Amino acid sequence: MKKTILFVILQQYADWEAAYITSAITMLGQGEYDIKTVSLSKDYVQSIGGFRVMPDYDLSSVPRDYEALILIGGMTWRNENAQQIKTLVEECYQKGKVLGGICDASAFLGTVGILNDVTHTSNDINDLKQWAGPAYTGEARYIAKQAARDKNIITANGTAPLEFAKEILLALHVASEEKIWDWYNFHKLGYYTASMPQM
Repeated sequence: MKKTILFVILQQYADWEAAYITSAITMLGQGEYDIKTVSLSKDYVQSIGGFRVMPDYDLSSVPRDYEALILIGGMTWRNENAQQIKTLVEECYQKGKVLGGICDASAFLGTVGILNDVTHTSNDINDLKQWAGPAYTGEARYIAKQAARDKNIITANGTAPLEFAKEILLALHVASEEKIWDWYNFHKLGYYTASMPQM
């Protein structure tokens, strides 16, 4: 039985923020995982780059059994209709499953109150505080890093798709830590640098 990973994508989602994670899960996970997409409806969702995706699920058909819920950033997380995702996020959090958000989707987690008790990051602490308002009381746990993982909560800023992917792969134990770090270093450092023996 394959393990399901749910990716939440809204209109104008950042396609590059999902690409490293999904490809790495598929390549390193040896067929153990099913990648599925969720959106507000089953109408196609268009990425910032112009890719059109027909979501596997809308909010009324999301399966109860899944390993992780990953929120991909984009241009419409601040729209009022994005608040419909809140219940799904809360359920994931309460079940203790892996929950991730990158770029504006990480700040969205702040609006739901998910970041208050975990070490986390986002694009900008002041923007996070302003947008999340009283729902966010976790400023003391904010770190200015590319990505952060605490318990099962993973956050990253919008320039950190590789770091975000690495932390998700580690949280899910998709492969051995050594293989995950090898994958990360290969993509981060480049073909020639990463493949050279380390002295």
